[in-house]
Amino acid sequence: MSNSYWATTKEDALEWLKPFAGALQDLSVSSDLFHYDEELSQQAKNACQAAEELGIPIGTISIASPGADGADPAVGQLPPDESGVMYRGRAAVKLVEKAELTSWTEFTECPYEDLIEPGRIHLDPMGNLHICQGISIGNLFERPLKEICEEYDPYQHLITGPLLSGGPAELLRKYELPLEGNYADACHLCYNTRLVLRERFAEELGPDQAYGIYAA
Repeated sequence: MSNSYWATTKEDALEWLKPFAGALQDLSVSSDLFHYDEELSQQAKNACQAAEELGIPIGTISIASPGADGADPAVGQLPPDESGVMYRGRAAVKLVEKAELTSWTEFTECPYEDLIEPGRIHLDPMGNLHICQGISIGNLFERPLKEICEEYDPYQHLITGPLLSGGPAELLRKYELPLEGNYADACHLCYNTRLVLRERFAEELGPDQAYGIYAA
C-alpha cells in the first residue's frame, strides 16, 4: 500500500515500479481528499498506468469523510473503492469531532483486525512488525521473521491478550486507566488507551512515529 507520492510522472512511476515487476501480488494506492486535493490524484493515475504496463496488479483505495453513507470501516486490509474512517493515528486527533460518539463500555471487541490468524502483518523501516499499526510483536533486526511469527501468542501478548478477551474496553479495565468517556469507534478508544500505556509497554507499543511523535 502506498500514497504514490513517488509517481510524479508516468515515467517516474515506471522507474520506481520496475524492480517489483513479477514480484508483487498486489499494489494498492491511496487517493482521496485526505491525501490530495482531488479524489483521484495525478500521482495515483500515473502509478496505475505504470503498473498496468509492467503487469503489476493495482487498485486504488480511498477513505470517505466521517459519517458518509455506506462507507463502513474495513476488516483487515482496506478494500478497493471506498472505506470508512478508522479513528486512530491522525484521524483520532483531527477527525473525531465530526463523528458520533458512543460510551467506552460498548467497545468489547476489536472489529477490524484478526489478532489470532492475521494473514498479513505491517513492517516499518525500523524493523518492527505490527499486528495492527502501533502494536508490535517483534523486530526483524533482533529476531528472524519465522521465529517471531512462531512465538507470537495473541492471548499472552500484553496488548492483544486484553483486546481478545474484551476489546478496547477490557484494555482500559485491565490496566485501570482513567479514560472512561465517549469515543468514535473501537479504534479511537484503543488508540487513546495505548497512548497512555506506552510508558509501561514501550516494546509492544512503538515506534514513536506510529503515535504521531517525531524527533525534533
